[in-house]
This record gives sequence, structure tokens and C-alpha cells, in this order.
Amino acid sequence: MIDWMLAKRVARFAAGTPVGGPGLPSDLDALAADAEQRVVAYTGLIPGAPLPAPEAVDRQLWAEINLAGMQKMLDPVVARLDTRRANSGLGGPLRGAAGAMLGVEVGGLTGLLSQRVLGQYELVLLDPDSRTRLLFLAPNLRETASRLHVDLDQLVAWVGFHEVTHAVQFTAVPWLRSHLGGLLGELLESVDIEFDLRSAVTRLPGRDDFSRFLDAIREGNLVSLVAGSERMAIIDRLQAAMAVVEGHAEHVMDAVGRDALPDLDALRGALDRRRADRTGPWRILERLLGLELKLRQYQVGKRFCDTVAEREGVAGLHRVFEAPASLPTWAELEAPDTWISRVLRPAA
Repeated sequence: MIDWMLAKRVARFAAGTPVGGPGLPSDLDALAADAEQRVVAYTGLIPGAPLPAPEAVDRQLWAEINLAGMQKMLDPVVARLDTRRANSGLGGPLRGAAGAMLGVEVGGLTGLLSQRVLGQYELVLLDPDSRTRLLFLAPNLRETASRLHVDLDQLVAWVGFHEVTHAVQFTAVPWLRSHLGGLLGELLESVDIEFDLRSAVTRLPGRDDFSRFLDAIREGNLVSLVAGSERMAIIDRLQAAMAVVEGHAEHVMDAVGRDALPDLDALRGALDRRRADRTGPWRILERLLGLELKLRQYQVGKRFCDTVAEREGVAGLHRVFEAPASLPTWAELEAPDTWISRVLRPAA
């Protein structure tokens, strides 16, 4: 259904960066090794396998890597749609046109997102045999350091702490990848898309449709338009788990960066301003994609981890990685005392 070749071409165009270009001044291998040593020493999490080698990439390569991962994730959904094509009214030329349209949308959005990302620990949750990668987006790091007036080497190191923390999380906690992959797989399995071409052509949206659409955009919750209560329950569990993963990385990058980076406070202030400074088309795009929820994941997850580490120590915080049942719910993320009571001090 999705024209992935077209998506790749559109993404390369939307990314807006020629292949190649200057790399980064930092020694990424040494940086990643130092980051791993500091993260392991602070967290006590011991990787069960070597971490992937760091790679400096441009926007186009990042988009290509992420489209490949997205294809692996969406192929089962597309396969289900193909089996129902005869009943959908979408066949032949119409199916090809729909695939091209989806390819343009997916490729365009991926290309635009490639302009914002600084680093990524890339893994495909639904393919445990896929290669993991530790990516640094060279053009974005250079441009961000220049625009925010921060030291490029320190910015690269700080981003490295965050991404290496993710690599340590997923290699040191055996169940984490399969747990998140199971939630994601359950969510995708519940996706049930019907193409009713005649209805789409003949029925114009009414006032209630527009009101519901606008309300969802204002709330940054467009996904609720296509997710019923059962699917939203899965989404809530997945979002809470990802908030822990992201918030923990944010907590660790500050904790280990305190001793390593003289400009840590300036870096944190600059990055927070960058995340908050989303205006115009970017603001609309991020609401549509649910990226504002990802920003909230960073904020709520980091606040939870900061609070638990302050009250219960680092060892207490890392009880979140004991088992899936130890992960906080979203309500517990917003009220850490309830998680502390349930996991660290359960009633006799």
C-alpha cells in the first residue's frame, strides 16, 4: 500500500541536506566509550552485549534508516489491508494512487523530522534481530551549536550521554525491548483500517467532525480520533513505558554530565529553549504527529526520575527496570510517591 521507494525520494528532498558534508570535530569512538563508562558507573546497569559503534550521519541517511525501520513496523498492517482489498473498493489504479499519496506523506514527514533530531539510538522493536545503531546527526548538531551559542564538542558529548544511556538500557535490561515491542505489536494488531471510497467521496464532513478534529489538535491528542478505548489503554501503557525510558536518559545525561561538562547548565537551558521554541508549521506538524506528547514524556519522565533518585537514591530509581510490573503507570509518573509506595515500600 505504501510506496516506500517514493517515500525515500521525498524524504531525501525534504531533508534538505546533500549527502556527505563535514563531519564532527569530536572523536565519536572515544566519546561513546567514555559515555558508556560513566553511564554504567552511575546506573549500575551492565550491558549484556557490546554497544553499537557511533556513526556521524547526515539528514538523508537518517531518514533512510528510519524509513527502513518504519517499513518493518508497518508491513504487517499493510499485509492485512492487502488481504481485505477486494472488499475495500480500492484496487488497481486507485490502490496505486493511494500508495503514492501515503508514500509522499510518510517521506515528507520523515524528511522534515530529520531536520530536528540531534542523536538517536536506533532499534526496531518488532525485529529483535535487526541491527542497532548509535547515530549523531552531524549537520543538526553543528547548526544547533551555532544557533544556540554553545560549544559543539560539549553538545555532542551531552547528546552522546543521552543516546548511550538508551543503548545501555536496552542491552542491560533483557525484557525491555520485548516488553515495548509486545505493546507496540498489540497496538498495531488492533489497527483496523477500512477504505470506504464511496463514502469518502460522497460524504462531506459536518460541523461535529470539524469540532472534534480541532479539539483533538488543540489538546495534542489527534491519535484519539482513530483509537477506541481499548486501543487508548494500550497507548497509555506504551506512553508511560516510553516516558520512563526517555526520562531516565534525561536524568542520567544531566547526572553524568555534571562532572564531565563545564557548560552543562548552559546546555540544559539551551536544549530546553530549543524544545519549547516550536512555532508556525513546526507547531502544527508536531501536534499532528503527537510529538508534543513526546516532549511531555521527557518532562514527566525526567521529573519522576529526578524525584525518586533524590528521595530513594539511584539504586531505588533503578528498581523501575526490575520487571515490567515495576514500571510506573502514567498516574504514578505524575505522583512518584504512589510508585514508591507500591514498588519500594509495599504494604505487608
